[in-house]
Amino acid sequence: MSSPSPRSRPFHQVDVFSREPYRGNPLAVVVDAEGLSAEQMQQFANWTNLSETTFLLPPTDPRADYRVRIFTGSEEFPFAGHPTLGSAHTWLESGGVPKSAGFVVQECGAGLVRVKHDAGRLAFAAPPLTRFGTVEDTLRRQLAAGLRLPEAGILDASWLVNGPEWIGVLLESAEQVLAVQPDFAAMGALKVGIVGAHKPGADADFEVRTFLPGDAITEDPVTGSFNAGVAQWLMSSNRAPAEYVAAQGTVLGRTGRLHIKAEDADIWVGGHSTTCILGSVLL
Repeated sequence: MSSPSPRSRPFHQVDVFSREPYRGNPLAVVVDAEGLSAEQMQQFANWTNLSETTFLLPPTDPRADYRVRIFTGSEEFPFAGHPTLGSAHTWLESGGVPKSAGFVVQECGAGLVRVKHDAGRLAFAAPPLTRFGTVEDTLRRQLAAGLRLPEAGILDASWLVNGPEWIGVLLESAEQVLAVQPDFAAMGALKVGIVGAHKPGADADFEVRTFLPGDAITEDPVTGSFNAGVAQWLMSSNRAPAEYVAAQGTVLGRTGRLHIKAEDADIWVGGHSTTCILGSVLL
């Protein structure tokens, strides 16, 4: 039996987490993905050669406004940060009207995620960590080798899993974060993010980098899921204030800025989104 003929579907490419277009993290969004199989979605996501591609679908949960499936070039994620903000931005730009005043509710593999407007930006409520805790010594040694650092240079390390299986590594300073030249072979298949504090007076409070060995993109420009986990980790250990700004993508020539805020029981991760490409795709 032959596959159905491709049809034209609305397509957006969105720059997320930067006030300046083309200086954040790009996201491909297929607005009407009904009828596509997981295999077709994965093939298209691999073809775009971006860190993530999302596909918008009608929700299956009556509380949600839309459903999203999130694919990297090689796998599907239950949740990811910049795809959440970019998808919400695109859904709203395409005429979506939220069911609830003040919030867009996204349905994804990790459940329901709330997105709200905050100071001219969209922000998502960080989902709970499904794995959180200190990494074992053997893994810590692998992290040190992968980052080309002495073990003593790692102040702390923790699992920060909220979809992607991130490991967070705390370094002494933002300068140390920027100086890291990773050994991806030593890192193996680990998804690793590093964070260090800037000196007072800088335009950001923390510098962040994230590494994805084995992917087509080995260093992600700006990573919402990792920053959501880092915020929960650093705030719970009194290493970060209840509101701060993280910079990411500096070594890649990007100007990513993530606005983090603890509010009641939630931690919100926000940033600017800009549509850079608007058209259609045959799928």
